[in-house]
Amino acid sequence: MISPQAGFAPTYARARVQFLEGAAAGGMAIRSYNHPLPGLEGEALAMDVALDGATDAQKLLIVSSACHGAEGFCGSGVQVFALHDEAWRRHAREAGVAVLYLHALNPYGFSHMRRVTHENVDLNRNFQNFDQPLPVNAGYEELHPLLLPKTWPPSPDNEAAIARYVAQHGLPHYQSVVSQGQYAFADGLFFGGTAPTWSNTTLRQVLRDHGQAARNLAWIDLHTGLGPSGVGERIFASREDEQALQRARAWWGGGGTTPITSIYDGSSTSAPIKGMMWSAIFDECPQAGYTGIALEYGTVPIESVINALRGAHWLALHPEAPEALQQDIRRVVRDAFYTDTDEWRAQVVVQARQAMFQAVDGLSGRGGA
Repeated sequence: MISPQAGFAPTYARARVQFLEGAAAGGMAIRSYNHPLPGLEGEALAMDVALDGATDAQKLLIVSSACHGAEGFCGSGVQVFALHDEAWRRHAREAGVAVLYLHALNPYGFSHMRRVTHENVDLNRNFQNFDQPLPVNAGYEELHPLLLPKTWPPSPDNEAAIARYVAQHGLPHYQSVVSQGQYAFADGLFFGGTAPTWSNTTLRQVLRDHGQAARNLAWIDLHTGLGPSGVGERIFASREDEQALQRARAWWGGGGTTPITSIYDGSSTSAPIKGMMWSAIFDECPQAGYTGIALEYGTVPIESVINALRGAHWLALHPEAPEALQQDIRRVVRDAFYTDTDEWRAQVVVQARQAMFQAVDGLSGRGGA
């Protein structure tokens, strides 16, 4: 086993090397789904998949990272640690549970220090039926010109206008309007797209390639950016289904010590959102009973997270920006989604490891209902 800190990498390129080396050293089956564009350093990008266990296992646990690219530093670190954790691997193996690691669902965002895909789309808002009318976020239209000012850093007038909005409506409302997703402004924040992204279609292919034998499937999707620093909120990630929610609470709730929150009852720090990634399970693996959570680790206050995303979107619209400003914006984004301290990394690994053990026990019938 490596130390909890050793699996974390400073760049996507290094994170990918560590993941592939760890999977290969563990004798796992590896498959790479290549992205069409290069990374920030000119490196090749891919959604890399490693299977630890039998290809025909009826119990499958998915552990995924970088749905929101820049959040991948955390998720990749957890995955690399797990690849070297023999006690964890033995626990899953003895329970007959295969573990499918999906490294860098959004490799472009991971490499380029963006939350969104190369299409400027929030992947976790992109799983819509695009033949039907898309959700309308009426509140976002008012904020859009303020969120993407003409200059960066924003002018004092722009900052004052944002502050007035928050003072009038409250921070939770501001967070909800900005982050719930919108489908009208292609250059805007939390844009859900008007068609499936590369990451959407590739993930669906991965699920078809690796999930067809499963009869019971669990999914832990690793995220950062919401909540108290280092605390992993366990957010119910499925349809609004009371039976599925109770099963998730039985598996991961720890008898109330690690509560399962939900966007459906307002208990989560996440705003209610639509077009979420986990919905692909019901399309691509309809034969499997599904139970899932998003494990969301806190970093910095939500205002700082939103401002970091504003800067990243501004930079995408202004590639001519001075190099020093580009580097500063990317540093702020990285800091918003990854806390570069040993204490934070250790907290992340301990909580993820517990959740993975609990998932295996749940799939094996030892974790409650």
